[in-house]
Amino acid sequence: MNETRFMHKGSRRYYMANLSLFLAGFVTFASLYDFQPLFPNLVQAYGITPAMASLSLSVATFSLAFTLPFSGSLSDAVGRRPLIIFASILAPGLAFGAAVHHTFTGMLLLRLGQGIILAGVPAVAMAYLNEETEPKALGAAMGLYIAGNGMGGMSGRILTAWFTDLMGWRWALVTMALLCFMCGLMVWVCLPVSRNFSGKPFKPRALLASMADHLKNPGLRKLYLIAFCCMGGFVTLYNYVTFRLLGRDFGLSHTQVGLIFLAYAFGSVSSTVMGNLVNTYGRRRVLCSALGIMTAGLVLTVGSSLWLVIVGIVISTTGFFGAHSVASAWVGRLAAHSHAQASSLYLFFYYMGSSISGTVGGTIYHEWAWPGLVALILVLVGIAFAICLGIKNPIIPGQTQPI
Repeated sequence: MNETRFMHKGSRRYYMANLSLFLAGFVTFASLYDFQPLFPNLVQAYGITPAMASLSLSVATFSLAFTLPFSGSLSDAVGRRPLIIFASILAPGLAFGAAVHHTFTGMLLLRLGQGIILAGVPAVAMAYLNEETEPKALGAAMGLYIAGNGMGGMSGRILTAWFTDLMGWRWALVTMALLCFMCGLMVWVCLPVSRNFSGKPFKPRALLASMADHLKNPGLRKLYLIAFCCMGGFVTLYNYVTFRLLGRDFGLSHTQVGLIFLAYAFGSVSSTVMGNLVNTYGRRRVLCSALGIMTAGLVLTVGSSLWLVIVGIVISTTGFFGAHSVASAWVGRLAAHSHAQASSLYLFFYYMGSSISGTVGGTIYHEWAWPGLVALILVLVGIAFAICLGIKNPIIPGQTQPI
């Protein structure tokens, strides 16, 4: 491939592409998670249970999970740039519709569609960067895109909580939708045209056969189950901690509760640190340690002190991000072929855990309050720990450290 066709670090195309994909990542995860701080408001507005309120997030992650394995292959046929732009503009439009719709069922249907549309960004953006960026600049570009994901997920939650105190929950969602729509327009204007894309026909049968082959790999199956359990427990924690912090125990405002999502910043640091520790201690040992940290944090949240709860959430978040970074990277090492598809399957189980446990947790919380919810999450993390112990830790020829 002609080297001059790559985006070089420092070039205008490089900066425009990085800005565009940062914004696309922001749109994706701000749109996906901006409902999470609002579950208590939905309970009050529609007279529903916490489990029903959690469906406003779960249906979106559910449809995202099912669409992700196919979005990368679809982009092989229609192109990376058109799919990224389409998702970045249409998803905020559906978010606006969900914000102003006055029936809970209609809102859920729009959120379902939003999850399908948002699947057009995560895997496709990474494929775009891999194809268009010079190898020595790829790491920095990918890091900025992932930062956009994190900023979107964190800002979507925090800004929605702040706006809710200022103008009510519906106007908060409308404001977030308009902000994301403006970001989507910037993606359309700024994202450079692909120079190295080579189209391929969309072959669903071959894709399904390849995914089935990955599911026959026992190591990958275990990592997929770990993703299901960890993300299920993590999202369940954040889904219902707002009820406790806003309720009689602590009586905080939405703005104050929104600050709890700053714990994600600690998670971003832990994912880097634990990724580096893998080279010294091996993946299995670091992954088990991360799960242990997550467990310790969960136990602290049962306390009656606000500061103890906050510290527990920060520690648990730190452990989760570390576990996720190690497990997701391990998938690429264990996959025999089609690494992107193997990673897409990992994300499928990851978001399925979010959808299923995130909703089931509402029933547990309604019946047994916070201690019951923590018990559910501890069971999920315990299952992940037991599975981790059962993963073989092979050594690649030429290396002396386990992977």
